[in-house]
Amino acid sequence: MGSAKPLQQFYISEEQSIYLLREEDARKHRQWVSLCQQQLRRLGYQQVHFIGKGVFGFVFAGRLGNTEQVFKFSRRTLPARLQARLQEEAEILAPLDHPHIPALVRHVTASGQGILQMERAPGVDLAHFAQRCGPLPVTYLVPIAAQLADILTYLRGLPRPVVHGDIKPSNLVFDHRHKHLSLVDWGSAVLAQRDAYDHPLGSALGRVDGDHDSNARMGDVFFIGPEQLAGAPSSPRFDEQGAAATLYALASGQISRFGSKLLPAASLGLPRPLAEILDAMLSDDPNLRREGGDHFIKTLPASRHWLLLPLPAPAPSPQLPVWTHHQGKAVETVAYSSRKSFLREHQIAPLPPEREADLQLAHYYRDFMVGMGDNEKGFVAAVGQLGHYPLLGGLALHWTDTGLHIDSSLNLQDPTLKTPFIRAVNNMVALARGIRPAPQADGKAVFKACFFNARDTLHLERNQRQARFVAPPELALPFEISDAPELEDKTRLHSYFEDGQDPDENLTLPASIMAELGRLNLIHHTGCIIFEVLEDHLKIHSYLRLLNPRKADEFRACLARILDAVGDIDDLGIAGFMKLPYKNTRQFQPHGGAEPRYYPRDPRRPA
Repeated sequence: MGSAKPLQQFYISEEQSIYLLREEDARKHRQWVSLCQQQLRRLGYQQVHFIGKGVFGFVFAGRLGNTEQVFKFSRRTLPARLQARLQEEAEILAPLDHPHIPALVRHVTASGQGILQMERAPGVDLAHFAQRCGPLPVTYLVPIAAQLADILTYLRGLPRPVVHGDIKPSNLVFDHRHKHLSLVDWGSAVLAQRDAYDHPLGSALGRVDGDHDSNARMGDVFFIGPEQLAGAPSSPRFDEQGAAATLYALASGQISRFGSKLLPAASLGLPRPLAEILDAMLSDDPNLRREGGDHFIKTLPASRHWLLLPLPAPAPSPQLPVWTHHQGKAVETVAYSSRKSFLREHQIAPLPPEREADLQLAHYYRDFMVGMGDNEKGFVAAVGQLGHYPLLGGLALHWTDTGLHIDSSLNLQDPTLKTPFIRAVNNMVALARGIRPAPQADGKAVFKACFFNARDTLHLERNQRQARFVAPPELALPFEISDAPELEDKTRLHSYFEDGQDPDENLTLPASIMAELGRLNLIHHTGCIIFEVLEDHLKIHSYLRLLNPRKADEFRACLARILDAVGDIDDLGIAGFMKLPYKNTRQFQPHGGAEPRYYPRDPRRPA
């Protein structure tokens, strides 16, 4: 194997979905990705590719001889104190020596650019693995749990305990052939300030701000526990919470911890000892959480003696209609939801102002969750999870005195993902059934979500706030056309304007565009159109499917007039409109939680 040449300076800008960036930013991003790959190839690395990004950096992988390595680059746009996080991560990683923790190769700084080089863990991260698998079978889940317990035991047994601080499925790499787990991304790691018994420890690595006595960093709030979220002194208990939330999410087919009250671990078909431990660790009672954590550390090593056999898994029955398509078109789904304000009413208090200023918190917390209770957070996270699949369409949920009514148009663009997608849909429905609208809503509430392809987003730019947006003549809003006319029942179509003005949206569109939307509403179609207006940038997101091919010219002309009228926009904000077929409204009764269901004591004789 050859030796690597010194790493040179290069970096990537802050990035969201590249298809939602303005043209100049998207061009720079592509150039920077290409530059990084070229630099690594010049150093002798092969099979170089972009892995992903976090709040503080970007990650690439490459192969040198028989060894795969990972390269983590800090963002050059960050303040110096935040760029220093990469060196602190290296200092945490350097002394660690454990088979489930990829080793540090080196940390270098080139022209002010921090670069962390590490071994690459074998396998695929569990977020992607679970997306294709759905809820993990116990034959995978229990070995994962046992290895997590082994990692936590090692970290708390160090001369100075280490807190990873961001245990979640995407930070766990799993080689399913050997059932081997690796814990990666140590950017939130610190030396613990307190041990597992809440005894104080010495000075800890990590910045302590102002009046706060915690060096804890913000992990993903879909998985961290209440103490870490509240900014308590760092403790090995933080990682217990991340492990419990991760195992719960993997077992239930969700992407967060928040569904555990309505869909408890005891209802997921897990071995009873593991289910009871997870429910205790995810409890609202801090004493029960600690007891559950102790049992987790003590019990899971013995799970290697549990008799675990694959059980038949019948195909799930969808609670909502799911249509699959295979058009060969690349889809990068974005989920846009509105009418969320009722979910925040009479729930929990928002975070204190000093915590809202935390950059990492701002990245992880997701503004829409501030003030929501766990059931509401779980539901919104479940809706967002649908957008992790190549999905086009929308949802409209109405809570009334007679129950929950859901209208939907769910068009999955990859048939191979249908089974895990159906399980995600069913989870979303189960969580929606557990929500109770606030008393002042008189038992009624509405929630909507649209799923569109970011690749179809149209972009218009202007030099200043006072200038008009101008759509070039060649620009057109894309739409699909049904092969044949679909039956139209005008009494059961979901209108663009059925539910009135959305209280969560703040963009007032000009009369010229509203008039065209009214005309569009009279043409039989389904889909959504969303206007996002910034100071110098207009984005028009859409997914439109014409259900009456005879109206194609009229439909196209209406969309063209909408683009002609963008120059009349003089407001900032976002406004969306959605139309659903309303052919298969599904009604559900409220429920307070799923019934217990455990893995059989003897899987050779399942009950």
